[in-house]
Amino acid sequence: MLNLELICRARRQLQGLVHRTPLVHSRTLSEHLGVEAYLKLECLQKTGSFKPRGAFFKMLSLTEAQRAASVVAVSGGNHAQGAAYAARHLGLQATICMPQSTPRNYLDATRGYGAEIVLCENIAAAMAETRRRVEAGATLVHPFDDPYIAAGQGTIGLEILDDLPDVSRVYVSIGGGGLISGIATALQAVSPEVRVFGVETRGADAMALSLAAGRLVELPNVTSIARTLGAPMVSEFTLATVQRLVEEVIVVEDAQAYAALKLILERTKYLVEPAASCCLAAAERHRGTWSPGEKVVLLMCGGNVALADLARFEQQFAAP
Repeated sequence: MLNLELICRARRQLQGLVHRTPLVHSRTLSEHLGVEAYLKLECLQKTGSFKPRGAFFKMLSLTEAQRAASVVAVSGGNHAQGAAYAARHLGLQATICMPQSTPRNYLDATRGYGAEIVLCENIAAAMAETRRRVEAGATLVHPFDDPYIAAGQGTIGLEILDDLPDVSRVYVSIGGGGLISGIATALQAVSPEVRVFGVETRGADAMALSLAAGRLVELPNVTSIARTLGAPMVSEFTLATVQRLVEEVIVVEDAQAYAALKLILERTKYLVEPAASCCLAAAERHRGTWSPGEKVVLLMCGGNVALADLARFEQQFAAP
């Protein structure tokens, strides 16, 4: 069960395995938003995203027999690298099932961490291949539908509270929902007055659609440029957690996420993914709603974006 005790346990076990990433104040973004704004820089985490936190904690929870067998994961993005990195560090054999459309920089990095990659026609085929390998004896390291994965990610929430005890709002992007489930659980358990906002991009908004429907909604395909938010469906576990602990899920357009990416890069010099910059775009929606003295944290969940992608985004969203 995901709770503060499990997240604190994750924090103890992750010491020395992952970076304690910085929380930095940005004067530029504070002036832009009209509130004291901070960036939690998980883009500087090992592998370039928050994913090793959950992957490590899940693998550390395995039995000796499970460790002796291989682990398997499915991902077209950051989870692949996080799982591969953690497995190599712990001496586990890892197989990552990935869609053929996965960008080359993700494939190269995942191979570089020592994992075997199985390329599949699409994400549905990759998920089917993953299930086949689990049935054959491999242990699944799920990208989000696992309390241990969410607890590992939830250690970010504890770090935010350590560095900024009087934080009032935290903006967290949502893919499958494991990240926000862990962070919201940590924040609400320690400091219930903190307001947590989820963020998705149009075309990768399975959580918002599921909340509106009151049940799980599967996207026919993921069309957003925020590939690392590309879970076609959330889970019962993450949906229930968001329903209970998250104040609102905001959906922004790809163009808004890219405009925010450019602002962050040009003014703060941090290169982040659209899956991270969308948090700034969401906070922009709340201009004028801040109470006096508020302090806002934007989670920069990852920075794995290729130069070719940036060039394509600029061409796609450039003003006419």
